[in-house]
Amino acid sequence: MDNGILFLHLYNGYKMTIYAGIKYAMIESNPRRILGTFIRTHRECLPPPKTAGRRRTPGLRREELAEAAGVSVTWITWLEQGRDVAASAAALTRLADALRLAPAERASLFDLAGKRDPAAPAEAQADLLPELLTLPTLFAGPAYLLDRTWTARAWNTDAAKLFTGWLDEATKERNLLQFVFLCPSAKLLIADWPERARRLVAEFRADYSRRPQDAAMQALIDDLLAGSPLFAQHWREQAVLNREGGERRFNHPLHGPQCFLQTTLLVALQPECKLVCLAAMEK
Repeated sequence: MDNGILFLHLYNGYKMTIYAGIKYAMIESNPRRILGTFIRTHRECLPPPKTAGRRRTPGLRREELAEAAGVSVTWITWLEQGRDVAASAAALTRLADALRLAPAERASLFDLAGKRDPAAPAEAQADLLPELLTLPTLFAGPAYLLDRTWTARAWNTDAAKLFTGWLDEATKERNLLQFVFLCPSAKLLIADWPERARRLVAEFRADYSRRPQDAAMQALIDDLLAGSPLFAQHWREQAVLNREGGERRFNHPLHGPQCFLQTTLLVALQPECKLVCLAAMEK
């Protein structure tokens, strides 16, 4: 594709330009700068006051957010600029409320600020457990285990049969995001591919916010930004969601339409690993 070709994407009514053929720069790994972008993006997504009248820029102004959060405009400005400023848990709590953050977004705010959310439960930690790799074989129906970069580390036979192009023997790339955004067969296999792709990016950002300086995660995101304009669009939206279960529909090339109820399990001592199980449903 020629470098002169560009793509225009719409986000909240505003155009985003993505140039094809130009390699993206390394993603920002400084948590403070990521925090600043996160705050600014969510501020700009909030509706302005009804008395504000017509504006050229979207969302709340810094002074309006500062007033709602009970902090100074300078503090908000310096946070958005990625400066090294103190951010107490109490101030972050007020900021999260003022930004109207959902639970997953609130967790990302505290993770990026390096503070513990007073309302968050305690999180256990432990080293990787090799025996986790045997878990998918214990389940009937498709089941697979994802590591922190969402690369499949283990899966059962039913999963290999379902996820053609990802977990079958003919495929070497085992990363879920690489499959969804860079493998053409994913668009055919996943029945509601556009919505599932959007949600996966938001769910992965929740994990990334907990370890933004992880080299493996950074390398994965760099590859996806360079290879998929759609991933780049969703990544810049700064959306954050907790991973949820529910109905998953597929159009299998051999077996036709299939429907499953998906459940994602986290091991208490290894929460960055996800065991994903799918139970067959009536078509």
